[in-house]
Amino acid sequence: MAHRINIKFKKHHLSRLKKRRTPRTHAKKAAAAKPSHRVRVDWHQYFMNIAAEVATRSTCDRKHVGAVIVRDKTILSTGYNGSVRGLPHCDDAGHMMEDNHCVATIHAEANAIIQAAKNGVRVDGADIYITASPCWNCFKIVTNAGLRSIYYGEFYRDDRIFDAAKRLGMIISQIKVPKIK
Repeated sequence: MAHRINIKFKKHHLSRLKKRRTPRTHAKKAAAAKPSHRVRVDWHQYFMNIAAEVATRSTCDRKHVGAVIVRDKTILSTGYNGSVRGLPHCDDAGHMMEDNHCVATIHAEANAIIQAAKNGVRVDGADIYITASPCWNCFKIVTNAGLRSIYYGEFYRDDRIFDAAKRLGMIISQIKVPKIK
């Protein structure tokens, strides 16, 4: 036996249904809108901008560095330079200096690779964006992790990385980094 269902609409609901816009109305409004003058950054600048933002989390006030690992335009991992988990930050406890380097911190690119490994994310064949070029030790870590390209913002100390990257067939390229806060 079929049951009859009565649906009652309140008046204001019915008036809203009658006022529904047609697709033409939307097209007219879109055509009347002013064109956007926004500049859309390319992918390299986009990821470098993100690396610069990641650097703002750094806990070593001598140099704030951020890193972003990317594959197929997808962020796999990020890292910044900071102290070992559970130990005091340089910003709070001071620096542990050796040969004019603070050795209390783990560098941004190493932290990004460690974070990926901790979360079970494969980085082989990915690219890395770093706000400063890697030191020699981090270059070796990046290379052995299977990263294929290094994009850096500013040059930082060690030019051995360029010759080694060339011999390995790796891409290493500078991209302007926005001012780090």
